[in-house]
Amino acid sequence: MGSITHCHGYRAAAVAFTKDVASLGMDAEPDEPLPNDGMLGLIALEEECVRLRELAAGTPGTSWDRLLFTAKESVYKTWFPLARRWLGFESADVVIDAHAGTFTARLLVHGPVVNGSPLTMLHGRWLAARGILMTAIVVPAS
Repeated sequence: MGSITHCHGYRAAAVAFTKDVASLGMDAEPDEPLPNDGMLGLIALEEECVRLRELAAGTPGTSWDRLLFTAKESVYKTWFPLARRWLGFESADVVIDAHAGTFTARLLVHGPVVNGSPLTMLHGRWLAARGILMTAIVVPAS
């Protein structure tokens, strides 16, 4: 099992044995705001937009909209090997914890069965460092 990511100034790959990890996904993006061309409206649910405004007001200095995009990319990269079907940006509600460096993604569609239970939530970590935003999710194997 593995995942790759790259952006200007950063490249990464992660691999794991399937006996240990059911799926993983990671993504990296520059710590810059999303383009102001309607992209946020394409990736964010209204509830997420409210939370992004709260994050920006309470903890400035991180491009929270780009971090949301990065988290949703990690969600998709984790989802697809398990479900083998498309997952749109509107199919996950992501909540970012600014202080813990974590995020959760509540899946808004029926997920595959993983470790005996339907996949309904993914838990990830994020980091902002050296001008790069990085997100990663690991779903342990049973």
